Amino acid sequence: MKIVVIGANGTIGKSVVAELKDHEVVKVGHSKGDYRVDIEDRASIKDMFEKVGQVDAVVSATGNAVFAPVEELTFDQIKAAINSKLLGQISIFQIGRDYIREGGSITLTSGVLAQHPMRGGSALSLVNGAIESFVKATALELGHKLRLNAVSPHFVKETMDMMGMDSSSGISASDSAKAYRHAVLTNETGQSFDVVDYI
Repeated sequence: MKIVVIGANGTIGKSVVAELKDHEVVKVGHSKGDYRVDIEDRASIKDMFEKVGQVDAVVSATGNAVFAPVEELTFDQIKAAINSKLLGQISIFQIGRDYIREGGSITLTSGVLAQHPMRGGSALSLVNGAIESFVKATALELGHKLRLNAVSPHFVKETMDMMGMDSSSGISASDSAKAYRHAVLTNETGQSFDVVDYI
């Protein structure tokens, strides 16, 4: 299979690339990779897919959102999260679907805060929940000509370590990547796969 991984240089993205090493993986990043893309710029996404050509699957392991107490969270920060992680991934779907062979798939990234909110995570809960709702509703209309799913990562051990947090409750990027492999290879659609189910 020819699989595009967007966000291939990120903590999870690198592990997704490694997990899918038995396939032809096209690595796409914001500043480096086989190809580059700005997911907030639809022309950039279109240009990237034009260069890559037809593929069997797309994995989006990208999108930014701020983690901040709601009292400090600004409207601009909420808009930035929506523009990046939510609308950026919706753009990947809307544009990318024309470059995926019939029966292929697109996998987006949501996150555990959609189901398990916590203090400081309201912007992330907002976009993660919206992504999962979008995936469920859209898949109903797509049927099996194109499968659309999401993967819901938990806190990643490597990221927690980098932030100086206690990472004992985290899940490694390599374990998280197993859920992405499942999303690419399964026949299911309209699902949000919790990474803990695939370790």
